Amino acid sequence: MGISDWPAQERPRERLISQGAAALSDAELLAVFLRTGVRGKSAVELARDTVGRFGSLHGLFGASLKDFSSVHGLGPAKFAQLQAVMELARRAIEEELASGQSLASPQAVKAYLRLTLSGQAHESFFVLFLDVKNRLIDTKEMFRGTLTHTSVYPREVVKEALARNAASVMLAHNHPSGAPEPSESDLLLTRSLMQALALVDVRILDHFVVAGRQVHSFAEHGQL
Repeated sequence: MGISDWPAQERPRERLISQGAAALSDAELLAVFLRTGVRGKSAVELARDTVGRFGSLHGLFGASLKDFSSVHGLGPAKFAQLQAVMELARRAIEEELASGQSLASPQAVKAYLRLTLSGQAHESFFVLFLDVKNRLIDTKEMFRGTLTHTSVYPREVVKEALARNAASVMLAHNHPSGAPEPSESDLLLTRSLMQALALVDVRILDHFVVAGRQVHSFAEHGQL
């Protein structure tokens, strides 16, 4: 039975409109995105199988085109649409951060970093540059490395901060291994960056480690 044959009050799209997106399950939300199923499967069944195939929405969002297209009924067009939706979400949160109103809320920063860094197969190091009122000036991926190591050069971070006339920065990197706790090298790097940036009167407000849906804040754990 296709979704069009379901009672109207049970269809995901109609429920989303009447009750709000939060009322839908992960599979139902994905079904609204997919719109149609495949022979023998409704969009909800296809969505449920897809989430199961990748283990979670996080796993789905981080899937490569090859893995995504390995699911019958999915392909490059849907992959491109999903990437576009994720990029729109990233830009919407970035606009909110740039407004200067939400940097007081670590949750907004964490949501942006989850969208930006989680799911990557390589380790990336990002810097968020802020003005004197803690408004976001710019975000830049400074370094990209392997699964286990990224070479971060303090002088490059200092140069970029000076170029933007930043008063402070937030640091962020991901752990593709899935463990959010900072390593000893992460702690040493942070101290080195703090010392280098202090010479030009730029403060580090926080350093975040993103591992899947988990985000570790150095500031919240007294590690700055």
